[in-house]
Amino acid sequence: MRVPRIYTNQALDSELLLRLDTSASQHVARAMRMQVGEALTLFNGRGGEFGGVIHSVGSKVVEVLVAQHRPIEAESPLEVHLGIALSRGERMDWIVQKATELGVKSITPLLSERVEVKLKGDRAEKKALHWQRIVVSACEQCGRNQLARVHPIQSLVNWVADTEAQCKLVLHHRAALPLGSVQKPASVALLVGPEGGLSAPEIDMAELSEFQSLTLGPRVMRTETAPVAALAILQARWGDMNPQ
Repeated sequence: MRVPRIYTNQALDSELLLRLDTSASQHVARAMRMQVGEALTLFNGRGGEFGGVIHSVGSKVVEVLVAQHRPIEAESPLEVHLGIALSRGERMDWIVQKATELGVKSITPLLSERVEVKLKGDRAEKKALHWQRIVVSACEQCGRNQLARVHPIQSLVNWVADTEAQCKLVLHHRAALPLGSVQKPASVALLVGPEGGLSAPEIDMAELSEFQSLTLGPRVMRTETAPVAALAILQARWGDMNPQ
């Protein structure tokens, strides 16, 4: 049986008696129905993970006796920054979850010409926190001990101008760049548009900022499918996905 993984923002050390925060405590006690003496794994995003044993289970608080540190990481050697145009409904949640599982280092939600989602002020901040919680849950599930970072929403224009990477790619179905022609980079910035796609001026602007246009084949993919397919290909070619 797989040992559950729990993220905490607290400092961790061997032999520490740790009180999980309210959300994590409720998840362990109510959703997972774990009992005293059961094992779990703790990580805080600061490197590696710790074993742990449940010491007490209360109505609101779960205490864990922290065990030894394990210097385990599941980070890709390819550092990917995904710039993804905002999507409606649960599509954005799905993209954040899958991108985290596929090893992205950071995600920036973007406002572009054809984005129909309107998020400003408090709503934008709440959404960013929501997406960061999705990252936490995805890391707990997939075995990553370091969290992908969700940046604040910004304009596509600013992101394209300010983002630095050894390889910068803009994904659209009219492109013709084969990945085989690109030398293996250590970092990639990947730009993906909204449901209606990037406009021709936006693609031109990206290319002027040294983004290379990239296509994944003859079929036009939805905005939630395209980044997942692209990330899987990038990780298989330059990262740590190596099918046996």
